Amino acid sequence: MAEAKRDPVSSLSALPAWQELANHYTQIKDLHMRDLFNSEPARFDNFSIHFNDILLDYSKNRITEETLQLLFKLARESNLADWTQRLFSGEHINNTENRAVLHTALRNRSNKPVMVDGKDVMPEINQVLKQMARFSESVRSGEFRGYSGKRITDIVNIGIGGSDLGPYMVTSALQSYWQDGLRAHFVSNVDGTDISETLDAIDPETSLFIIASKTFTTKETMANAHTSREWFLQQGNASAEDVKHHFVAVSTNAQAVADFGIDTDNMFGFWDWVGGRYSLWSAIGLSIALCIGMRGFEELLQGAHEMDIHFATADWSENIPVILGLIGILYRNFFNASNHAILPYDHYLRLLPLYLQQADMESNGKRITRSGKLVDYKTGPIIWGAPGTNGQHAFFQLIHQGTELIPADFILPVHTHNPVGRHHSVLAANCLAQTEALMRGQTLEEAMQALKQQGMDDDAAEQLHYHKEFPGNQPTNTLLIGQLTPRTLGSLIAMYEHKIFVQGIIWRVNSFDQWGVELGKQLADVIESEFDSPGPCTGHDSSTNGLVDYCKRLL
Repeated sequence: MAEAKRDPVSSLSALPAWQELANHYTQIKDLHMRDLFNSEPARFDNFSIHFNDILLDYSKNRITEETLQLLFKLARESNLADWTQRLFSGEHINNTENRAVLHTALRNRSNKPVMVDGKDVMPEINQVLKQMARFSESVRSGEFRGYSGKRITDIVNIGIGGSDLGPYMVTSALQSYWQDGLRAHFVSNVDGTDISETLDAIDPETSLFIIASKTFTTKETMANAHTSREWFLQQGNASAEDVKHHFVAVSTNAQAVADFGIDTDNMFGFWDWVGGRYSLWSAIGLSIALCIGMRGFEELLQGAHEMDIHFATADWSENIPVILGLIGILYRNFFNASNHAILPYDHYLRLLPLYLQQADMESNGKRITRSGKLVDYKTGPIIWGAPGTNGQHAFFQLIHQGTELIPADFILPVHTHNPVGRHHSVLAANCLAQTEALMRGQTLEEAMQALKQQGMDDDAAEQLHYHKEFPGNQPTNTLLIGQLTPRTLGSLIAMYEHKIFVQGIIWRVNSFDQWGVELGKQLADVIESEFDSPGPCTGHDSSTNGLVDYCKRLL
């Protein structure tokens, strides 16, 4: 099999700034953040950024001012400013699919023209937003009702990937803003258990299904859609004519939508310059508008738009996505950190790590540059996480005392939607304490002293104190937000989108395709057909043949 070739002329690792960073790393790799804070009384002020209701504290990173300047130099040598302008101007920067990348246009609240191939796309975007507003308001007000005349009480979004994770995460995060009497459900897995459990929990007379598939052919989505339609028709007195009262589509395939029985007036379109994992800002966010209202959805767009402006115009020294992206480059490529943890201290943000897994790993999990060359450096890290304080009683052990360097983002709303006793004070204290503990650690001497103060005798303390040593020097970013609102959430999501973009530009990969998902899907179609074929399976390796045959005997 032919291998992609390395391009030594354009290799990232050949850039002067990269070489300087490599040399700089040897000077800072053994620096301890304890010492940095001791020598820099104003370190917090120097390494923090305010943006609206968001505060980023990145002072607990293994960086100096020289580190930042070298990272900015790397960004200049990688033409980050030019690529940013190309992103916002509608150029076809998704070169493998020859498409523009304009999720930012979807939330362009300034309504300034955005050109794609010589055409202003804002009128089309605004038309879809108006359609979403009319429909969501008709459902929320009770004007739009089911075939039996009852109000809609349950919204079922059927999609997969970006057509599921984005709206699922956002609606969960903004549950405090849901309209009373409405519930949301999200079905994505082709495992029949997913759709079965959802259908068991709803009433066909009061449920609205959103089928989210641009082509209306996505295999998993359409399997769940047809199962839902059959279930609906088998319940009560519903007929095929009643499908239009309970099913709508986010798609561009009008014929397939109509054949399904959906009124094409309730078909919400979007465009090929909207990537799946960047699509919640489009009609894919219809479930969001239904749950929190169109005004809330527009606030979400507004927050993202404000972050877009910040990213496009702020000096890099005060630019949150640029700072986060470049620091991530430092850890991935020089400190050899293969993981990055997302740790929201807010129950409503519990799906954010899952959402960012797709946003980041599907974007930058690449080994081939935009020009088709094999990289000679590491690219996208493994993204994972869980809400605090749950993670503290699970995987934090590995971050504190394991052998991996795992940079982490701690995210904390200062104000909670659910003030209960001292709960939020305890939560906030734990969040801030963990970042301090990860930075400071605990020396052997401190461990010994603490044990003796607890009354332990010298011999017992000597045996135990080695286990009480924490190396510290574990890097963290802390993001404080005033309160989790549609607007602040929009800014937070857009911040991570632009961070991912920054890293993709530095790594010279196309962050907007996802060819890696295709091969398995193609082979799955072949294997699915073989389950119905007589005789033994012979078309694969011995392992796959054996597994197919074993399943055939049991199916």
